Amino acid sequence: MLKQVSIFAANEKGAMQKITQLLADRDINIWGSVTNDSAEYGIVRMIVSDPDQARDILAEAGYLVQMNEVMGVELPDEPGSLNRLLEAFREGNINVSYIYLSFNRDSGMPVMILRSEDIWEAEDCIRGKGFSSL
Repeated sequence: MLKQVSIFAANEKGAMQKITQLLADRDINIWGSVTNDSAEYGIVRMIVSDPDQARDILAEAGYLVQMNEVMGVELPDEPGSLNRLLEAFREGNINVSYIYLSFNRDSGMPVMILRSEDIWEAEDCIRGKGFSSL
């Protein structure tokens, strides 16, 4: 399992830069990120090199921050690999709440970061289908 940092931030100019500056100042590397926005607020979800420190730094700066367990599944960089993963979840009756892309810096392979209600059940499901999580 991976720890994901979710940051709730105002949807205004410079908001992302303020977040990334706080992390950069503490040498925290962003390995994967996705941002979902609305008219006034956004949710920035990140996989970072030190999630506990990132949570503390951002909370001290006044951000509402949550930590969640997510899965990282390394997939071959070829057509249909994401579809095969999602098919495994469908066959196991597992709902995927959201998904975004990162990369394994060591192997150079794509890593799909995903969230499911029961992350342990999701991991068991894909392990039985030949996939493994990070």
